[in-house]
Amino acid sequence: MIAGRYSLEREIGRGGSGIVWLGRDEVLGRQVALKRIGLLPGADRTDLARAEREARLSARLNHRHVVAVFDVVVDGDSDARWLVMEYVDGLHLGQLVRMEGPLTPDEAAPLLWQAADALVAAHAAGIVHRDVKPSNILVDRHRQVKLTDFGIARITTDATLTQTGMVTGSPAYLAPEIATGTRGDEAADVWSLGATAFHVLAGRPPYEVGEHVLSALYRIVNEEPPRLEGAGWMSPLLEGTMMRDPDRRWTMTQVRDFLADPRHATPDTTGTRPLATVAPAARPTVQPPAQPPAQPPAQPPVQPPPRTLAPTPPPVDFPAGRSRSWLLFVVLGLLLVLVLAAGIYAAFSGSDPKQGTASGPSTTPSAKPSATPSPSKKAAEPTAAGIEAFIRSYVAAVSDDPAKSWQMLTPKFQVESGGFDTYDRFWRNATNGRVLSISANPDNLSVSYQVHFDNFDNGPGPTVLDLTFDHGRYLIDGERTQGFTPAS
Repeated sequence: MIAGRYSLEREIGRGGSGIVWLGRDEVLGRQVALKRIGLLPGADRTDLARAEREARLSARLNHRHVVAVFDVVVDGDSDARWLVMEYVDGLHLGQLVRMEGPLTPDEAAPLLWQAADALVAAHAAGIVHRDVKPSNILVDRHRQVKLTDFGIARITTDATLTQTGMVTGSPAYLAPEIATGTRGDEAADVWSLGATAFHVLAGRPPYEVGEHVLSALYRIVNEEPPRLEGAGWMSPLLEGTMMRDPDRRWTMTQVRDFLADPRHATPDTTGTRPLATVAPAARPTVQPPAQPPAQPPAQPPVQPPPRTLAPTPPPVDFPAGRSRSWLLFVVLGLLLVLVLAAGIYAAFSGSDPKQGTASGPSTTPSAKPSATPSPSKKAAEPTAAGIEAFIRSYVAAVSDDPAKSWQMLTPKFQVESGGFDTYDRFWRNATNGRVLSISANPDNLSVSYQVHFDNFDNGPGPTVLDLTFDHGRYLIDGERTQGFTPAS
């Protein structure tokens, strides 16, 4: 029993910063992870300072993709420090890749997006992790990601916590500026997450280290970063993150947004790091995505031409004295056409041309504005009928063409669905979709419906979805069905 409260069950991890055990909080009755730091072979007071640092920095981050640190306790018998942390029932990213093999870009993107989201929050709080690597990215059974091990992290007001001759971080994922000791800001985490993405897609680290640490560090600092053939649409991310000049890398926000964008549009890196002085010719040249974007990329703004109501006809030369007569003839002709059109309309509509005089109110279309909205106004507002038609088309697409139904989700909900490969596997056997009942609420853009698919477990209750609506187009933005767990 540690500190009279925590019991140990079994060892679940071991690394340079300590041994991690699965334990139990006997007071609150829950499982916890306990990391023992200090008084291990080769340990010194620096390890104890790291334990306290990790606790402090993790406590500053209250984020769903960061492992929570609950407490720091001291074992009275051994004087060892223990970090009491949130227990994540799953594997780290390196173990996942060893079990499943290299991931496709669509499989890797939701996992990397969650890690990037955690790092965006850390950077916003002034915290640089400095040891981003697959073993520090935990993945639970529901593909939820938790970033852990802030033991060598630093905040902008702290001095770097290192020892003489000691490499801080894992060499295979280390940014060049960290290896040379010149700087260690947010850009270092961008490189390390890019190196982690390389590992996930290739099934191996970008640099083989083994016993030759100095050789690996030399290559990281002096050679061009390795590139991965077959990275697909994630190639621009590897090139934008694993770039030796930290001032030319993407920001972590750009990394996160790229991973969530179904178009895979390469971000504009102009002014990415405003404090850097980079010559225009030194801007990174990033290859376009291997797959064409769903929508054409935004074009640079072009000054619009002067607005005119209609094209101006070319000048025509008329004999002297006849131009005004010709113009009068055209005007009279147009008036005659309008009069004839009005007569034809009255004849076929059965309306009386005399109505609208002082004997009674006018019922002609021009007498007063119609209360019925125009078709364009209807299209600009969601309706129950429109929502129901959209859901029926979505159910049909799920059965016939999942790639089409995937495009009916917002980018946010695509991430929450775990990427297209996960979505496709989930719906692969569903056929012959039929909507049994449906109730749409255009006021809050929600819909509840009961559906049946052949060869699929339809579940006991209705499906409840939240939608978005923009210029007549509906998209699915979230799900509130009981039992649904978002991937992020």
